[in-house]
Amino acid sequence: MTTQTIERTAPRLPWGRWSIRGAALTYLAVFLVLPLIVVVVDGLGAGIASITSVVSSPIARHAIWLTIWTGLVMSLINAVMGLLTAFVLVRYEFLGKTLLNAVVDLPFAIPTLVTGVMLVILYGPQAAIGGWINQQLGWQVIFAPSGIILALLFTSFPFVVRSVQPVLINLDRSSEEAAATLGAPAWQIFWRVTLPALLPALVSGTLLSFARAIGEFGAIVVVAGNIPLRSQTAAVYVYGEIESGSQRDASAMSLVMLAIALGTMSFVDWLSRRREVQA
Repeated sequence: MTTQTIERTAPRLPWGRWSIRGAALTYLAVFLVLPLIVVVVDGLGAGIASITSVVSSPIARHAIWLTIWTGLVMSLINAVMGLLTAFVLVRYEFLGKTLLNAVVDLPFAIPTLVTGVMLVILYGPQAAIGGWINQQLGWQVIFAPSGIILALLFTSFPFVVRSVQPVLINLDRSSEEAAATLGAPAWQIFWRVTLPALLPALVSGTLLSFARAIGEFGAIVVVAGNIPLRSQTAAVYVYGEIESGSQRDASAMSLVMLAIALGTMSFVDWLSRRREVQA
């Protein structure tokens, strides 16, 4: 009798929960945190002064600036066109809508190297469209910053659409209907009622696009031409340093890119938590 009572009241250890947490945290530590720590330690191995020395060289400084401004231009274009695409996919019914909705995610599935090849075939100097633009407008699309922006637009397109789309689907349309009843035109309803509700998701998607652009390599290495002080981005600069055996310089530049991306993602996370609190 006493033995049965002890067996009933003995505490049961939550092995299942511990195992799940342990497996998830171990996976994150090995495949995410550990590589980041290695880059940080290697980049800081020679001190802050060595990082300053690397990134202050004209070629590295130009590569960082080119990465940032092309990413910003792409993010602004993506914000407008991604919002427009999400609005069309949610609010309108048309033939081929399901196919278009699937195509939006295509950049996630296609290797970015293939994206670069596609753009060269389409806009390269020997291609029909690229050659016509070059002859008529004197504008070289590929092997120039414009080619970098095109590649980033393709690889980062889904972020804004997939951030805005669920918010737009779940948006309460009673305010829009009330504004329409009062005689407000469609553009005014969108600007003053719909857009403010979508703004947090739009900003999050735009920042995710920018963070993705900071580390893009596969498409860029094909379309940029990789000319120092002209079309060499930070990611391609790192690749060049690795190829030439300058691992310390590559780690220092990687640290700068990591800081930009981590800062952007932290801001996105802060925006998401703030949106959840306000909801």
